[in-house]
Amino acid sequence: MVRKNYNYVLLDLDGTVIDSAEGITRSVQYALAHFGIEVKDLSTLHCFIGPPLKESFMEFYHFNEKQAVEAMEKYRERYAVKGLYENKVYDGIETTMQQLGEAGKKVMLCTSKPEKFAKKILHDLNLLKYFDFVGGATFDGTRDQKVEVIEYVLAQNDITNRSQVVMVGDRKYDIIGAQQAGLDSVGVLYGYGNREEFQTAGADYIVENPQKLADLLV
Repeated sequence: MVRKNYNYVLLDLDGTVIDSAEGITRSVQYALAHFGIEVKDLSTLHCFIGPPLKESFMEFYHFNEKQAVEAMEKYRERYAVKGLYENKVYDGIETTMQQLGEAGKKVMLCTSKPEKFAKKILHDLNLLKYFDFVGGATFDGTRDQKVEVIEYVLAQNDITNRSQVVMVGDRKYDIIGAQQAGLDSVGVLYGYGNREEFQTAGADYIVENPQKLADLLV
């Protein structure tokens, strides 16, 4: 695909800006323990990084909706106290965001994580300064699908020319959400997705690391 010049860059959070595996998987482990489910290998819970939480409990552990909502509450019980602080910034991503800003791009967060949590994380990691807008999910589930968060970000910023917008993420959910919103997309391989996942989902671009992302978009 021919490289295009985008004015707006929507960045996913988990697996794209930060490595949040520890906080997410330990909080899922905590929630599952409430139901008597013991998980020792946290890597088996990486599937929870990316998609909406309630759906993940229903898909991966076959919870019904009531159980999934209860599991979300238990998850947030730990996450709000500990998980919020168990994050690491990916090497090179801060430089990439700085380069995007210097090039005149509007950088916006677009995450399925609750917006309140996302803002807290970015503030604590001193990353808020790189973002022109932070858009996330709601706690009540009325805005948790990726396409819903994308539409929210676009509406809040009066963005109507979607050819000027690109969505960057590390899972198929980011790519599919972008397609549903009529946006181009970039899959990053340093997060929790893989090349096959992005190719199957139809990503317009795939990059190996934050520097390659800057090379593509700046």
